[in-house]
Amino acid sequence: MTALVVGLGPVDPALVTPYLGADVRFEPNPTADDLAAAQGAIVRAAVDVDRELLARMPALRVIARPGVGGGRVDLAAAAEREIPVAITPGSNARAVAEGTFAYLLALVKRVPESHAYVAGGRWGIDPVPVPGDLDGKVLAVVGFGRIGRIVAGLGAAFGMSVIVHDPFVRAEAFENVPLEEAVARADAITLHLPGGDGELLDRTLLETARPGLVLVNCARAELISTGTLEWALDAGILRGVGLDVFTDEPIRNHPLANDPRVLLSPHTSGLSEAAMAATFRMAAEAVANTLQGRYPTFIVNFA
Repeated sequence: MTALVVGLGPVDPALVTPYLGADVRFEPNPTADDLAAAQGAIVRAAVDVDRELLARMPALRVIARPGVGGGRVDLAAAAEREIPVAITPGSNARAVAEGTFAYLLALVKRVPESHAYVAGGRWGIDPVPVPGDLDGKVLAVVGFGRIGRIVAGLGAAFGMSVIVHDPFVRAEAFENVPLEEAVARADAITLHLPGGDGELLDRTLLETARPGLVLVNCARAELISTGTLEWALDAGILRGVGLDVFTDEPIRNHPLANDPRVLLSPHTSGLSEAAMAATFRMAAEAVANTLQGRYPTFIVNFA
């Protein structure tokens, strides 16, 4: 008997069908009847899977959520029906780390400002934007999970002095410091924590930072508020900011959009071609394992 798996949100069939198995049919654009018959679902981050939607899927046995969190899935409602919600940790770690470091390089080397300087016909008229350096500078990696480890290695490869703050993990190859020390010593900070405890970098903490700090956040928007970023840029505490995450997505009319010291991207640091392929392969394998009577490796709603 052929099992039905549906995509909720844009899911390219070419990325999942090779891993679902020969006895599984994948439907990327499900009808109401498809939802009622679906035994598995691969769910994109922008889709809400609430009790009402779950009630429309009485045959559902597994949800696969590409990414590292349950996102907008009602985890308790799924657990009540013993539906595992599978995630795909590590599948995009290198992509996010590369995106983080691309931000860091562009901001320190003042690439956007230099482009605007030349494109605007200011060369030979106004002072040139002088690039900064990574070699010999202090990089504070806040959060030493899969992504933070890669970023730390990239920083070391560029000659940076890497310090690490993580409330749960101790780095063996780098100096471990409290958050207050990390902020006070850093020339650049990258954030890699999951959030959930409110603003991590507030004004009081940033007041202790060296003037001209570069900050990159590809983790969670709540780790530092837009208001704090505006204040720190105006005060000269921050000279460059890279953001790939926002409180409301998609974001429109961001207050910092026209600031030449700020780079924004549409939450795509983890969506490289290779990362997307790996993420959806892991999601499809989680669904296939469940339909074959095995538990997914990584689930977020019950043990």
